[in-house]
Amino acid sequence: MRKSLLPGLILRLPHNSLSRTMGKITASRFSRLAVNHYIRHYHIDVSAVEKPVRDYRSLKEFFARRLKAGARPIAEGERVIVSPVDGTVSQLGDIRQGTLIQAKGKLYSVQELLGDTPEVAQRFYGGKFITIYLSPRDYHRIHLPVDGKLSKYTYLPGRLYPVNKIGVEHVEGLFARNERLITYIESKAAGCVAVVKVGALFVGSVKVVYNTATTNVKRGRCVIEPIAGSPEYRKGEELGWFEFGSTVILLFENNQINWAPQLCEGKAVLMGQILAEIDESK
Repeated sequence: MRKSLLPGLILRLPHNSLSRTMGKITASRFSRLAVNHYIRHYHIDVSAVEKPVRDYRSLKEFFARRLKAGARPIAEGERVIVSPVDGTVSQLGDIRQGTLIQAKGKLYSVQELLGDTPEVAQRFYGGKFITIYLSPRDYHRIHLPVDGKLSKYTYLPGRLYPVNKIGVEHVEGLFARNERLITYIESKAAGCVAVVKVGALFVGSVKVVYNTATTNVKRGRCVIEPIAGSPEYRKGEELGWFEFGSTVILLFENNQINWAPQLCEGKAVLMGQILAEIDESK
């Protein structure tokens, strides 16, 4: 297929139904026969995996695998912010005039991404953002980047365009059009941090640990709810997981953080590694 035909095909695919079908296939007991092929194809290091490969009952279960204790050390320090996932930095920078960068020449707004009131979006104006892409080979559990309490979550139904390079470069406003499950963390050190978990083509669903919220459901409806009685979470604690690959976007308020040296577009990161530090001038 010619590359020039791909954008049109991407827009026309029945993304949500395809993703639900893929979710059912990968959850079936027969899919366990594909696990070893999946490992070889994506060159996955199984030495850090929590259980022996033979103990996984389906491809979906292996995909959402946990790791052995200590496999992802959490960077220490009260002022340190860590990566919530394994992945590759696709974009990072300042939130200028309420917009973020999707790709070169493509912008989208904070309010479109969060799907909430202008007042909520404005909390992040002048702040910073980072977009981390998780490939099929990556570890797909999501963890807290900071200490704090979970204050609110939002589920926004939408499309499930692919979030790989082709989708990012060709689908306008991709991250504000795809399904999102957003968790807000209120941190004493870093202010409010939004963890935006973006659904994608063939992502069966996104799950979280604090309630039964999930994505890619038929006739899904927008939900914006407070999280009452949240305990104090520590950075590195599990927040949720993807059932197949996708993207996480972090939003930070103005004058809160400074990026770690050497962090840049295209850099691979591991969960628990330093992304940023709290601004010392605070």
